[in-house]
Amino acid sequence: MAAGKFDRVPVQDLSRFRLPQGFRGRSAVYVQLWWIVQDTLFRLSPQFMYGWRRMLLRAFGAKIGRGVLVRPSVRITFPWKVTIGERSWIGDYAELYSLGPIAIGRDAVVSQYAYLCTGSHDLRSPSFDIYAKPIAVEDEAWVCAGAFVHPGCTVARGSVVGARSVLHGDTEPYSIYAGAPATRSGTRTPPAAERGR
Repeated sequence: MAAGKFDRVPVQDLSRFRLPQGFRGRSAVYVQLWWIVQDTLFRLSPQFMYGWRRMLLRAFGAKIGRGVLVRPSVRITFPWKVTIGERSWIGDYAELYSLGPIAIGRDAVVSQYAYLCTGSHDLRSPSFDIYAKPIAVEDEAWVCAGAFVHPGCTVARGSVVGARSVLHGDTEPYSIYAGAPATRSGTRTPPAAERGR
């Protein structure tokens, strides 16, 4: 077919885009209030004020465990869709793009510049329909610096997603994944299992 024929049929018409009702989980005013708080009281807080940032996140509906360390440069789109378990760390400039739920277990690490992306658009829909799928980072897992986790993925218990990796699917427990797309490249042996050898 001649390329000119497709010029008359738009594959993307943003005038047709509509945000699904209730997609944000809170009113537009509430969302804007959080974004103002995030860019001021949260972002401008000194690094050591972890308790202050935990309090702000809880005030906006996040479920935050004891001892969680969230750096002031972290960005969280909708905190009311985020759960972080005890003693977990969220590093500098990490992005929790929580259009859908993000559940981070205990003793887990999301390192600097990592991006947990729960939402995207349907590239086959001319109206650019938006969707969200949950992400889980289970207990003792580590999403390394600059890694990108796609919507719907589970980073299984004790597994690692290497620096700058792009994760498209679920990991296996205690396994190491690296690359773009990320593939399994090794194991992370639990100490108890190692002692039993």
